[in-house]
Amino acid sequence: MNSRKDKLQVRPAEIAVLDSTMSYLEAGTTGPTVLFLHGNPTSSYIWRNIIPHVAPFGRCIAPDLIGYGRSGKPDIDYRFFDQVRYLDAFIDALDIKNLAIVAQDWGTALAFHFAARRPRRVLGLAFMEFIQPFERWEDFHQRPQARELFKALRTPGAGEKLVLEDNIFVEKILPASVLRSMSEEEMAAYRAPFPTPQSRKPALRLPRELPIEGLPADVAAISAHDHRALRLSSYPKLLFAGNPGALISPQAAKEFAAGLKNCRFIDLGPGAHYLQEDHPDTIGKAIAGWLPEIAPAESAAELA
Repeated sequence: MNSRKDKLQVRPAEIAVLDSTMSYLEAGTTGPTVLFLHGNPTSSYIWRNIIPHVAPFGRCIAPDLIGYGRSGKPDIDYRFFDQVRYLDAFIDALDIKNLAIVAQDWGTALAFHFAARRPRRVLGLAFMEFIQPFERWEDFHQRPQARELFKALRTPGAGEKLVLEDNIFVEKILPASVLRSMSEEEMAAYRAPFPTPQSRKPALRLPRELPIEGLPADVAAISAHDHRALRLSSYPKLLFAGNPGALISPQAAKEFAAGLKNCRFIDLGPGAHYLQEDHPDTIGKAIAGWLPEIAPAESAAELA
């Protein structure tokens, strides 16, 4: 018989998905399923210090999105809709029914899209540094320098050099968007999935998918639709924000939360984009305290 500690250990796993494989971290065996969705250029690794707080209260599943982490790198375009297709297949392969979702960056776009299509399967949504349609470039990001960089990333030729050749997301953007200093071990973990220019293709595609000034049109349309569904939804929500933030300021995040039904706002204090790296304990404890409130009654004896 496994001890309680064994049940809470974070275990790596892999499953066949469509024409490839997806890797994931799993911890906990009882309670509701909690799906952790990362963004660009990270992986399930970004949740490593948050999952242990949540595992006593739910079954934690943190996939590496297709093309990221230890997941496969099939010959696809890595558009947002490709990510949707593989994530849907991953959820089906694991036979996940009702779930709480914890998401950041592009993980939020995937979470919003899933919730817009299957709201009755969503027990709750905790999110931070989220993707939304940006009407003007001036609305994107808190730092003007970042806006200029992302314009370059979307420029043919310039983007290829920055991401495929220079690996700028891992080498520059990631560490610059974490307030503390990243250790060599941590940087090695983030570098590992992207050893070659070809392997960095997913990290180049997603910034070109950001819905800014109506482009790309299909992503902008679906993002607007998913945000309308989010505003109409009644499932419980947690919105975390850092100061100054990156995609959204704490004041704008607070106003956004106020415009949603059943949404609690948590100001983490100083933080930029990768809030999981600067505030894992606060985020983890908040989700751990929230989960029993939102989940259907589970066997209390199993959690005791």
